[in-house]
Amino acid sequence: MKLRDAVIQVLQEAGEPLHITEITRRILSKNLWTTRGKTPDRTVGARIYMDIKNKGEQSPFLLTAPQTFGLRTFEKQPTPEEAVTAGQPNSNNRTITYSFTNAAEKVLEDLGNGEPMHYRDITKKALEMRLLATEGKTPEATMYAQIISEIKRYKARGEQPRFIQHGKGYISLSRWSEHGLASQIEQHNKKVRQELRNRLFNMEWDRFEDLIARLLAEMGFEDIEVTNPTRDGGIDVRGTLVVGDVIRTRMAIQVKKWKQNIQAPIIQQVRGSLGAHEQGLIITTSDFSTGARKEAARPDATPVALMSGEQLVLLMVEYGIGVTRVSHDLIELGEDEAITNDTV
Repeated sequence: MKLRDAVIQVLQEAGEPLHITEITRRILSKNLWTTRGKTPDRTVGARIYMDIKNKGEQSPFLLTAPQTFGLRTFEKQPTPEEAVTAGQPNSNNRTITYSFTNAAEKVLEDLGNGEPMHYRDITKKALEMRLLATEGKTPEATMYAQIISEIKRYKARGEQPRFIQHGKGYISLSRWSEHGLASQIEQHNKKVRQELRNRLFNMEWDRFEDLIARLLAEMGFEDIEVTNPTRDGGIDVRGTLVVGDVIRTRMAIQVKKWKQNIQAPIIQQVRGSLGAHEQGLIITTSDFSTGARKEAARPDATPVALMSGEQLVLLMVEYGIGVTRVSHDLIELGEDEAITNDTV
């Protein structure tokens, strides 16, 4: 069994996120994968992290805590047609299941009637509707943790979360308030992100490379070295990605301040420039063609991670590079007995 499939199987059986050492232990104890390496947990961790880096939101894996990974999805994201019959066997006689957050969205859409629901009720309904496939003993806690984690992740990147947390465990969908303050904030942030991306195109090359080096440092890279400035190929930055002070992956990065999409030959060029024990990363202000993405994920070759212009801007916002975060305090009515008893 391929290592990626083995990790998915272990996490499916667990039904909840696991520390990388526990994932590795279960894989080896079940003989799902074999290795002669002396540090199998580091190998497993690096593979999972690279899968997340390469595929972003399309990766089945999710980093939920330091050195702890869960599943974003169990089988796959359902299509709109499949969503109608979620929880029922499909044409291949396989039950269609959702991630916890997608199951929450489905329950709120079908049963919320535009009103917040408690996360325990959301989880109960999701299980009754067979939207979830989990053997975990605390699915309610997992549901709430993943919803809150997603809200924080979206907010950190300046995007409007799909969920709203109301306190005391109640959750609703943000699109139910499309004309409210949240929508206005999202429209403003969207314009700011677009302007930030436009500024990247107009930056001097050396300043742009320095900005990328700064972002890499914020993301957890160490030993960052910007190579001699060049505009026509080669490796621009080298560094070591450190995860949890345990996983260390040597990366060679090529930066493309382009408006046209990156094509497959660029992926091959970067792969051919890699040193021993290095993995590749291409960062661009544009995007990648379908052929480039297929080449980067080719299973029989050294993986090359891809960061599009949209992803680049989101990470800059998340780490506060080029933007200023402005907060506003909102107040809501509480449940203080002094002002809510019937005599007032």
